[in-house]
Amino acid sequence: MNISKNLEQSAFYFPNNTVIIEQGIEISYAELNERANRIATALLRLGVSAGDHIALCAPNSEKWVAFYFGVLKTGAVAVTLSSLLSPKELGLLLGHCRPKVLLAFDDILADVDRIREQAGVETVISDGGDMPFEQLLKTGTASFKAVDRDRSDTAVILYTGGTTGTPKGVELTHENISHAIQNAIFCERSNENDTSLLFLPFNHVFGQMHILNATILSAGCIELIPFFDMDVVLDVLKKGRVTKLFAVPTIYARLLQLDGLKEKLGAVRYCFSAAASIAAEHVSQWKERTGLSIYESYGMTEAAPMVTYNHCYRHVVGSVGTPVSGVEVEIRDLSGKPEKPGNKGEICIRGRNIMKGYLNNPQANAEAFWENGWFRSGDMGIMDSNGYLFIVDRIKDMVITGGENVYPREVEEILYTHPDVSECAVIGLPDPEWGEKVTAFIVTKSGKEIDSAEVKSFLKSQLSSFKVPKEYRTVDELPKSPTGKILKRMLNRDP
Repeated sequence: MNISKNLEQSAFYFPNNTVIIEQGIEISYAELNERANRIATALLRLGVSAGDHIALCAPNSEKWVAFYFGVLKTGAVAVTLSSLLSPKELGLLLGHCRPKVLLAFDDILADVDRIREQAGVETVISDGGDMPFEQLLKTGTASFKAVDRDRSDTAVILYTGGTTGTPKGVELTHENISHAIQNAIFCERSNENDTSLLFLPFNHVFGQMHILNATILSAGCIELIPFFDMDVVLDVLKKGRVTKLFAVPTIYARLLQLDGLKEKLGAVRYCFSAAASIAAEHVSQWKERTGLSIYESYGMTEAAPMVTYNHCYRHVVGSVGTPVSGVEVEIRDLSGKPEKPGNKGEICIRGRNIMKGYLNNPQANAEAFWENGWFRSGDMGIMDSNGYLFIVDRIKDMVITGGENVYPREVEEILYTHPDVSECAVIGLPDPEWGEKVTAFIVTKSGKEIDSAEVKSFLKSQLSSFKVPKEYRTVDELPKSPTGKILKRMLNRDP
């Protein structure tokens, strides 16, 4: 088994179909497969062997895709790193995964040079590095078949969680990825006539697996944008090629502020939200204004990423759906005992999509699993009697105020129904009286200061008093990750 064979298969059946459109330039499946072959054979000549770690630290591009599949074809492991890492973070992660070869962009070469010897990097592929990308292509040959690997062999490593302390490099096997992307294709009814808009970073599991790898397997096309830019996105949608829109909740919130939204979406038939749970109010508004549902699944890097999916034939707003094929989900209390339907608890998962483990991190591996392969997600959820899963919140995000448990997402859902709220985030701040005080950070639609008394009254009509934030802070914007996920840990905690 080797997931790069999916590219070979699509290139065999649809050689002339466009696989990537980047800045108006189209590349076919046959062309991409040939470029991946040239990279694979060039890497083999550099001494790369099956199982070696090969890192990619560069922005989204067709070159990134070709290099990624070239690495996989050799049987090596693709370690995909964010192009936005600080020098300290880059050094920490390269030192942890110790790649033999690194694909980098010129902006970080000075940082790479300082750490490459210590991190074991033998060759840097970059215009200003040891070998330019185009030279690497020229040294390889056009014909090559992917090296067979065992289904349990690691295919890729993606880093998740913090980048301080001991890194958590998620090892996903060829089987993990194959299982997850087949579920994505089935759930979304993907085919060779679809064009997906992709602006989420390739180092993130959603962009890499759910969009890139699933599209390659279904022989579809990717309209590739390096990062989210509203004007560029609207221009691409206007051309009428894109049939599938993938975004995160914060981007859907921005799109909902546009006039003539339905017309601006062009030929889009399918919308999906990832990275964090989207407010039910936004899902309802989107359906009312565009006639399209926003579909959600529940997933994470450790699950490659699909765990559940909210169906097209019985879509339940507010839920993340039911377990996808071959995946089991249980709600358990914090001692590991299964909960009954309707009760809150930790979401635990078992299936062929669950990671092999965290790279060189036995303590994290021991903490991540119950007996018999049940993975502990760290998320709180409820499963109803029909098997639909509802996300409550991250366990670590729970606020304990005056001895009461408050789940921020519940408060945020109500805040999003307020007419003046564009974006919001609820956290707990230290308080001498309450232990933690529930605090709301709000971006208003008008840009003006929020009326705290009015919003508090609005929330009290729908929430228990202990759940209502005691403090409200109006901010110009909320800190976000490259995928658009709100980073609560970076909120300014000083008034």
